[in-house]
Amino acid sequence: MAASFEGGRTTSEVDLESLERSLRRPRTLFSYLMSILTGAATIAALFPLFSVLYLLVIRGAAALSMATLTTLPPAAMAPGGGFGNAIVGTLVIVAIATLLSVPLGILGAIFVSEFGPDTRTASAVRFAAKVLTGLPSILAGVFSFAVVVVATGEFSAPAGGVALALLMLPTVLLTADEAIKGVPARMREAAIGMGATPTQVVTKVVVPTAAPAMLTGVMLAVARAAGETAPLLFTALFSEFWISGTHPYFLPKTMADLMKPTASLAVMIYNFSGSPFENQIALAWTAALVLVMLVLVFNVIGQALAGRSAD
Repeated sequence: MAASFEGGRTTSEVDLESLERSLRRPRTLFSYLMSILTGAATIAALFPLFSVLYLLVIRGAAALSMATLTTLPPAAMAPGGGFGNAIVGTLVIVAIATLLSVPLGILGAIFVSEFGPDTRTASAVRFAAKVLTGLPSILAGVFSFAVVVVATGEFSAPAGGVALALLMLPTVLLTADEAIKGVPARMREAAIGMGATPTQVVTKVVVPTAAPAMLTGVMLAVARAAGETAPLLFTALFSEFWISGTHPYFLPKTMADLMKPTASLAVMIYNFSGSPFENQIALAWTAALVLVMLVLVFNVIGQALAGRSAD
């Protein structure tokens, strides 16, 4: 399309000149400077993160192998070895924490959102959950030590699971609460209009609709719990053996198998990173890489579920 003329000049020339003049205005200059500053701050914040990841890959991948993932930790100066028992122990402890925290968190969210949203109890539950999100993890370990370890007389996987469940519970409850609030009111009204009871509305409409967002909160809570160290030092302690049997894939078969010190990746990294032996330090780097990969997987799943619920 031909450019129009204005005082002997085309419109495009006029716009270009006005744009050049606008770049000299204080408001426009300030906007550009702030954009540059924000970009520089973002790069500065990401640099330590990618530096740590790069170091983990370089130092941790060197000893990463199938044998490392399926064998027991080595003796002080013995070559080889791995941390298969710590992987199994981490999965078992996190599974116990998930079984404890997810039902309580979701049921609590259903109550405060659907059955008593305006009651004092609901306000108290939300307040307590928000306070718990800032609870230092070591205090969760102290609580579980006093409640479970002292009562049973044993450091154990259930004790570690209780400590991690205490950290996971507020995240699960608050995210499930927000997910339920996000269910459109017209869906509830349609179900009630068809004669559904309040319980049927919750079980048939609200929970299935909010499930993807709820799972997002669960995955984020699991990711946080998998990387915790302090609570497990007070509760699960550590072990250089499998939870049950002599094979890496032998999971606990009885409660007696669980009621003993249990290895975990986070505690193994803590123990081996301060070791004077090079082979144990190398395993600590590899275990850190594996733990970061596990946490990353949980976070990616959570983000994928969040995107699905947004669609």
